[in-house]
Amino acid sequence: MFEKLRVVFTIPELRQKILLTLMFLAIYRVGYWIPVPIVDQDELRKAFASSSGLGQFIQQVSVFSASNLSQATVFGLGIMPYISASIILQLLGSVWKPLEDLRKEGETGRKKINEYTRYLTVALCLFQSWVYVRVLMEPVAGGGSMIDPSFLSGEQNATLGLGWQLVTVLMMSCGTIFLMWLGEQIDEFGIGNGISLLIMAGILARMPEAFVDLFKNSAFKLQGFGQGVIGVETMTILVFLFVGVVFGVVFITQGQRRIPTQSAKHVRGRRVFGGTKQFLPLRLNQSGVMPIIFASSLLMLPSILLNLVAGWTSTYGQQLAEAAAVFNRGTSFFYNLMYVGMIFFFCYFWTAISFNPKEMAENLKEFGTFIPGYRPGKTTADYLEKVMLRITFVGAAFLSVVAIGPTLVSGSLGVNYQIASFYGGTGLLIAVSVAFDLVQKIDSHLVMRNYSGLLES
Repeated sequence: MFEKLRVVFTIPELRQKILLTLMFLAIYRVGYWIPVPIVDQDELRKAFASSSGLGQFIQQVSVFSASNLSQATVFGLGIMPYISASIILQLLGSVWKPLEDLRKEGETGRKKINEYTRYLTVALCLFQSWVYVRVLMEPVAGGGSMIDPSFLSGEQNATLGLGWQLVTVLMMSCGTIFLMWLGEQIDEFGIGNGISLLIMAGILARMPEAFVDLFKNSAFKLQGFGQGVIGVETMTILVFLFVGVVFGVVFITQGQRRIPTQSAKHVRGRRVFGGTKQFLPLRLNQSGVMPIIFASSLLMLPSILLNLVAGWTSTYGQQLAEAAAVFNRGTSFFYNLMYVGMIFFFCYFWTAISFNPKEMAENLKEFGTFIPGYRPGKTTADYLEKVMLRITFVGAAFLSVVAIGPTLVSGSLGVNYQIASFYGGTGLLIAVSVAFDLVQKIDSHLVMRNYSGLLES
């Protein structure tokens, strides 16, 4: 392995791409900690810590958006507006005829859709940053404020001036747009998918803090389970669980159902072309991490809204607080049941949008390729749809296990949820997927120069 790493850095072009990528990621990590000037960071941390539902939501969003919403920073919104814009246009491309036509135009259409994505990203940045600033201006429990007193104006009912509000909105919006540009520079001049690498860097940056917290609550002796202190037996189980979960994530992420195909023979002069046997790969986890992202985000909202309404009314405050507890992560069987059900729903929903068996069957027919035993056209489309429904069930079941894994580990072994989150959930899926994509891109450079790949023995 060390010899292969040495070979990687002996190739000038590949070395330059890797160093540029590391430099861009370092720039992202610096901006991640630069605060906007109007916020009292200590009060902001206290406010999010005191609101469990909002704190969980912020933590969940921060994982898959490379953001730092618990601290109002220049890159506080992360890359989430760009991801949201991409998802919106991808969904619209399946139901809106003009966008669907653009997708079929090849490279020209893709560039036009990317342009629309950037415009929509700017609009979402302005809206989300404005909402975030308005939330910061709300008084906290005890009558305090999350705004630094030096930026407040007026003798009575001091408020943040409109000028400072606009400046903060523009700062956070420009930070997200700069991250979008940074991701595109990694795509063009670096190596790997830029946006995915930014998200992965944000996930991996949380690991040192989690490990420090793990060792603070550890005792290197037999301690038993659920005692509040992590003993040797718990540490051993955690190590084996982590290896097993990573193995499962790799297996399902790379897993494919290969549909055998055969091209028709045709004669040109005295030569016969075609007739070769190939396969059509269908991924087991066609939807990636999107079902977990959608399901976890939507399940956080009822708890937040019910807690907010409970704080505004005194008549039904107790009933609303009890209803909000049903949606608390890790404490409710109903929450886990809803979580699994929504993951299955979004798996099939996302697969139905991204995978079109009719279009794929038509493409096979146009290229003179067929699946043995099935007539081209509708019969092939029906067969592909039936296969996709079956393997989507396997992928959804796997995502469900990974999603509730941190809750099960935290509840059964008495481990902090931040540590247990490395044993499943969105973060682990993203990290493994991006790592494999990065390795494959490095391998392509090595194979092109007649070197063996990183994963080859």
